[in-house]
Amino acid sequence: MRLFVGDDWAEDHHDIELMDASGRRLAKARLPEGVTGMSRLHAMIGDQFSEAGDEDAEVVIGIETDRGPWVAALVAAGYAVLAVNPLQAARFRDRMGVSGAKSDAGDAHMLADMARTHSHQLRPVAGDSAQAEAVKVVARTHKTLIWERTRHTQRLRHALRDYFPAALVAFDDLDAADTLELLAMAPTPAQATRLTTAQISAALKRARRRNVADKAAAIQAALRAEHLGQPEIVTGAYAASIQALIAVLAVLSTQVKTLQGQVEAYFGQHPAAEIISSQPGLGPVLGARVLAEFGDDPVRYATAKARKNYAGTSPITRASGKKKVALARFIHNDRLIDALMAQAFTALLRSPGARAYYDRQRARGAGHNPALRQLANRLVGILHGCLTTGTLYDEATAWSHHAENVAA
Repeated sequence: MRLFVGDDWAEDHHDIELMDASGRRLAKARLPEGVTGMSRLHAMIGDQFSEAGDEDAEVVIGIETDRGPWVAALVAAGYAVLAVNPLQAARFRDRMGVSGAKSDAGDAHMLADMARTHSHQLRPVAGDSAQAEAVKVVARTHKTLIWERTRHTQRLRHALRDYFPAALVAFDDLDAADTLELLAMAPTPAQATRLTTAQISAALKRARRRNVADKAAAIQAALRAEHLGQPEIVTGAYAASIQALIAVLAVLSTQVKTLQGQVEAYFGQHPAAEIISSQPGLGPVLGARVLAEFGDDPVRYATAKARKNYAGTSPITRASGKKKVALARFIHNDRLIDALMAQAFTALLRSPGARAYYDRQRARGAGHNPALRQLANRLVGILHGCLTTGTLYDEATAWSHHAENVAA
């Protein structure tokens, strides 16, 4: 017997519907989040099998998430858990009715029916190890903090442009330690003009800058140059706002550095770390991000093509009549594609084979980004082969096929 379960989750409850293979509703309920709700779900499922017998029992659950303790408990119980993309769920909902009506119970019914009719087209939740999950937690948090630092840096840049443009001329790197120190010391144009070369030099030395004397003189000259400004009361308000931004940036920079050590430590403990680190362009941080997003379930990617499709590096084909074009995938895991493109760019300097492959794409007329994406796609295939066979990256083996084609 196959039992299909739709689980529409919220922060504190789950709307559940049980459905048989014919699409008949067997039971429905709203269960609380946590151990109590999970126990009641097991009981609901157990009641159905006790009536029908346990021979060839299979439970397939559709839910719009792939993480969290609830999903982990479902996987641990032996259920087949299908992570339904919310966009897929919305499109399926439209197929079931055009009225636009929506409810939690209705979504549970829709997810159960989707699991019943389209389970072969949905991706099961990967059985990643606890080590890979730990790497994912720290790697994602580390990258999130970097993104937050970038956002706050842009906010700082916009504020300075509005009232203190001289600072943008004086400082190249707004989130650098010496820049933040000097801006905190002199947040207004009037205060900045009073900064001495000794004060500026001291900040540069603490940030371990080179050529301190010349840089200090250039910064002082830029801060003392004439620029358009704002009224004093407005300048004071801006100064108060950027001091808050500076404080946030200082904390973010500290935590990014601290968490980087945790990323490297957790990644180094994973059995696949040596193979991943052997790939060109993948150090401990980028390698951790790639491992975190791909996971380490050995049966998740049946082929290198499947891994490339998940990565979003392989193109999609649009064909209609005589027209056929290959386009980049715009629906993908943003964190993974970010790491893979960074790997490809770094690999240009580390791998002669990668550089030659990129140059061939450019010679065929591809722009920088398309050529880099094709290189990333090739590197994903190489990584898949290394992980499947348990071997380290070898430059000659990785690019031998392409070298033979060029020679021919």
